[in-house]
Amino acid sequence: MPEQASRAIRLNAVRLQLGKSAFHFDGSLESGRITAVVGPSGSGKSTLLNLISGFEKPDSGSIEIAGQDVTALAPAERPVSLVFQDNNLFAHLDLFTNIGLGIHPAMRLTPSDRNAISDALTRVGLQGYETRLPGSLSGGERQRAAFARALVRRRPVLLLDEPFAALDPGLRAAMVDLLADLHAETRATILLVTHDPRDVVRLAHNVLFIEKGEVLVNAPKEDFLARGDLPAIRDFLGEEPFQRQSP
Repeated sequence: MPEQASRAIRLNAVRLQLGKSAFHFDGSLESGRITAVVGPSGSGKSTLLNLISGFEKPDSGSIEIAGQDVTALAPAERPVSLVFQDNNLFAHLDLFTNIGLGIHPAMRLTPSDRNAISDALTRVGLQGYETRLPGSLSGGERQRAAFARALVRRRPVLLLDEPFAALDPGLRAAMVDLLADLHAETRATILLVTHDPRDVVRLAHNVLFIEKGEVLVNAPKEDFLARGDLPAIRDFLGEEPFQRQSP
């Protein structure tokens, strides 16, 4: 297999200055894998996702997805879905429309598309919520709706910015299992920003640890969990003895 075929995402000497914060990303992420993106608050995890999705443009360097240079492309032109921390739903539109916009911006939906929307809502535990407005939902329900919108887009790259943060423990566990099942079905390339080491153990194949705007470690999960020599990684993992097993 050509080397490029195994790279879903390649960041070539990408640099970005945001105020006083400088970011430098260089390296590749494997296709068809779940990569956990972790590190201290403010280290650049969300900025990395925004660069890949096109919501931030680098000052220099380039970004490739599946071998295509997407640096100059708008977010809608990239083969990427992004679930934000704030779920990014349109407050004046019901959930069916919010999710349908993920399929077609003019809501030109086929019967199959409409069924897919209802199926996605059912999969995230929001069956029958098609006519509900985002303002009538809890924070966790809004996040699940945003997740449903990402499901119907069927893009080969899925970027998730702490998608479980607003969920209670029981629902969080169910959504973690759902994401694992969906990856098994689709083999999409998934980048998951998380502050929870349990997500690394349960979901990740690879781990990208970011510190002060740069990648400190980009490694398979097993290698990452063994890096107790690095204080930043020890601080992230804490004292809990995590089981070292693949998802």
